[in-house]
Amino acid sequence: MSNPVRILVVGCGHMGKSHAKAYHAMDGFEIVGVVSRGEKSRRDLLDALGAEYPQFSSYEEALAATQPDAVSINTYPDTHADYTKKAFAAGCHVFLEKPIAETVEEAQEIVDAARSANRKLVIGYILRVHPTWAHFIEKAQTLGKPLVMRMNLNQQSSGDMWHTHRMLMQSMSPIVDCGVHYVDVMCQMTRSRPVRVSAIGARLTEDLVPGMYNYGQLQVTFEDGSVGWYEAGWGPMMSETAYFVKDVVGPKGSVSISGVKEGEASSDNIDAHSKAAALKVHHAELDENHQFVHQDEILDCADEPGHDELCAREQEVFLNAIVNDVVLSDHMDDAVNSLRIVLAADASFRTGKTVEF
Repeated sequence: MSNPVRILVVGCGHMGKSHAKAYHAMDGFEIVGVVSRGEKSRRDLLDALGAEYPQFSSYEEALAATQPDAVSINTYPDTHADYTKKAFAAGCHVFLEKPIAETVEEAQEIVDAARSANRKLVIGYILRVHPTWAHFIEKAQTLGKPLVMRMNLNQQSSGDMWHTHRMLMQSMSPIVDCGVHYVDVMCQMTRSRPVRVSAIGARLTEDLVPGMYNYGQLQVTFEDGSVGWYEAGWGPMMSETAYFVKDVVGPKGSVSISGVKEGEASSDNIDAHSKAAALKVHHAELDENHQFVHQDEILDCADEPGHDELCAREQEVFLNAIVNDVVLSDHMDDAVNSLRIVLAADASFRTGKTVEF
């Protein structure tokens, strides 16, 4: 492709900044503007890039003024449906941070709009471009069925991160906002249809909008008999003991991600959320004396990419989809499916009832 993809960056927070770094560094993209309601956040992003690009406080004004080929949407979830549909109406491809929308209906409308406009939609499922997580999923698929999948990511947050968490919780609980990542991983591991979801939760602070809760755990059962749970809590009260659990068990053994060592990184450090020290593979086979036949395997992950590099890999996927007209049907449908599961978990917590699919 001779001309770079002209892209408008919307949202200048942590994720917007990381994606903007990728666009700034890649020959295949040209940033035509940055959008944020806050002047300081725009300035912080541009300072991080060491460059100047047109600034806008209004998304609609920026879309009309820059007429981009693509839009990168890194805003809070309550804007996703509106911003994405406006981008498609303007003929743009879209990179959209997760979760895809606030409701399943909105998510499906976004996917339908992408198909109707014949534009590319890539959702920011960062674990899908992470080599350690890809290996984790591959190993899990060798363990037989059913699988028992145990995952959590609890974040002890304060300062700016607690502010960000409170803003996110104006519309979504932690098990919804973060849960889509790990439920998506479970769906890739099983490639089976979810049949029921239940959840528990607790409101551990009054510093939230009415009806919101900052701790939750969901449990999902799949058609093949596999089961999984995911736990997430945000706030200054959260414990940093066992905040990072990524573990899968099957009839043939287990595989686990060993996260950063306790004390080396705090749970609100976003670089630590996908970080792995090693993959530990355990084989269940026993000999005639009921002793293990194989020793555990420890697969070192020391050279894995950092957060900004992972964001750059996501943008390589986005660019490739645009340039080479990659079909993204499965990617989009999977995003709707994972959102459906976590929103069903949220409904289960609020009603006290298991949700059947």
